Amino acid sequence: MFSLIQAAGWPIWPLIIASVIALAIIAERLWSLRGSLVMPKGLLVQTVQEFRQNGASEAGMARLANGSPLGQILAAGIRNIQSTPAIMKESIEESGRAVAANLERFLNTLGTIAAVAPLLGLFGTVVGMIEIFGATSPTGNSNPTQLAHGISIALYNTAFGLVVAIPSMIFYRYFRGKIDNLLLDMELQGAKLVEILHGDRQA
Repeated sequence: MFSLIQAAGWPIWPLIIASVIALAIIAERLWSLRGSLVMPKGLLVQTVQEFRQNGASEAGMARLANGSPLGQILAAGIRNIQSTPAIMKESIEESGRAVAANLERFLNTLGTIAAVAPLLGLFGTVVGMIEIFGATSPTGNSNPTQLAHGISIALYNTAFGLVVAIPSMIFYRYFRGKIDNLLLDMELQGAKLVEILHGDRQA
């Protein structure tokens, strides 16, 4: 591994740093966006039952809001149970925007890495090409060692830039799609909560 880095030259280091950051973000988001963590199964029914038994106690609402992103949305609705359904839905939408921002955390960084990594690879290629041209003397003679090193820098950086960019873009698009689906499901659960508590539908 060290020999590969050495062959790729100093331009490889920004790509290595970018790859470490991308891997950390991907691992963190895979863990944080699990369905069981964002939207625990049966939480809506459980929330409605607890509300009908104990009311909207502050301790219960705090526990619900801190338990999951869906719980945060449901708690925002229940805190406004005395208001009209329109006000209740508005509070749920406001909470949903805060939840969306939290779910999308670090995604802009991942998308930036996906876009910039090929450019960093191209920069390494340019550095390699400069070294290749520098290996040729005015008389036409060339230094084989310097020539080979320039070619290594150019090729390794191009390849590593793509290796970093492709998975980063794949996971960026995957996370975007998953978050959109989660937000849609939570919005539907919030609307259902309003209808249930105001007697417009059964649980």
